[in-house]
Amino acid sequence: MSTPRALSRGTHRVPGDKSITHRALMLAALAIGKSRIIRPLTSLDARSTAAALRATGADITPLRHGATVEVEGRGFHRTAGVSLDCGNSGTTVRLLLGLLAGRPGPIRFTGDRSLRRRPMKRVTEPLGLMGARFEGDPDHLPLVMHGGPLRPIDWQSPVASAQVKSALLLAGVSGGVSVSVSEPVRSRDHTERMLASFGYTLDIRGTTVRMEPTGTVTPFEISIPGDPSSAAFLVGAALLGGQGEVTIVEVGLNPTRTGFLSVLERMGADISLSNERTMAGEPTGDITVKPSRLRATTIAPGEVASLVDEVPILACLAARADGESRFDGLAELRHKESDRLALLAQNLRAIGVEAAVEGDSLSIVGTDRPLAGPVRTEGDHRVAMAFGVLARSGGIVVDDPDCAAVSFPGFGAALAAIEEECG
Repeated sequence: MSTPRALSRGTHRVPGDKSITHRALMLAALAIGKSRIIRPLTSLDARSTAAALRATGADITPLRHGATVEVEGRGFHRTAGVSLDCGNSGTTVRLLLGLLAGRPGPIRFTGDRSLRRRPMKRVTEPLGLMGARFEGDPDHLPLVMHGGPLRPIDWQSPVASAQVKSALLLAGVSGGVSVSVSEPVRSRDHTERMLASFGYTLDIRGTTVRMEPTGTVTPFEISIPGDPSSAAFLVGAALLGGQGEVTIVEVGLNPTRTGFLSVLERMGADISLSNERTMAGEPTGDITVKPSRLRATTIAPGEVASLVDEVPILACLAARADGESRFDGLAELRHKESDRLALLAQNLRAIGVEAAVEGDSLSIVGTDRPLAGPVRTEGDHRVAMAFGVLARSGGIVVDDPDCAAVSFPGFGAALAAIEEECG
């Protein structure tokens, strides 16, 4: 895999935002004509989305580091009888279930062993109420969907999930019907921002989003900002350093994605933002980080939706903070690429950190002792990257560091550069 280009010593760029890349590829495939996606994520998950879209008739150039991707969209003219292998990507399958719900079937969805364990009923249940029909276990892949004419829906989601919300909004686009989704707390809003740019009417009040099918997805050009979830791991590495500073440029700063920065500031992290601007309808800026002595913190359930992907690195940083940290409301982590909640605690204990899970809460007692031991990733890219940051002392051995390529191609080289600069 290619390494993200270092602009100058101490200055770095992370791969394109994963969430925005998935959505840009899908909407480009829906549009009739040629779209251009500049600096997209080229990871395994993004390639799973591109491969699935090609199976529905879209012409997509290869996803290669540094290359602009061109998509010749054809409105999903080929769906009946296709089989879509979504690899390890939950975003791919859940969003495509929604986007293809208004198209003829049967459409078969499958994925790797990890993805086949992850819950799908949170999406298939409301899509069924809209008019889609499913064969097989509606909660697990593989499953077959028969799409067609859809009905409007007013859905009260039991979980705060951008994937669930986006699947239903995209179903509304596919079927030309109104959609209302209410969540316990607000989840990331990339889909809403993109649909608004195509003329769809969105009414957002508190944690409820209502969309009216007033727009049309047409060919577009978009430049993808850097992924804040990927940046979080380099931020963590810089915080644990001994000297210098690191700047990560053109990172997405969408407020529904940057809860981890607020947590780190509470922990005493020396972090500043600069060059803030709007890029592809998204707040973007540069993040500068200096090594810092961290203190323990508490994460409340209402914060989790804005930092759910950063919990692994926050947990590893809490292992080096003064005092005992507690993260509450982590039920969603049990349904990621692994049971991420249990795996974090097990790995922290394996390297010498006091950690415990009680219900959906994780407690961690920070230590400055040398850490050593084996880390089991179960193929979970974020677990691999988080413990890779802690492994700088050499006593921690991560069993599958290469699985980081699911979301961050070249992570190992990027981490090595940060460690060299920060000492």
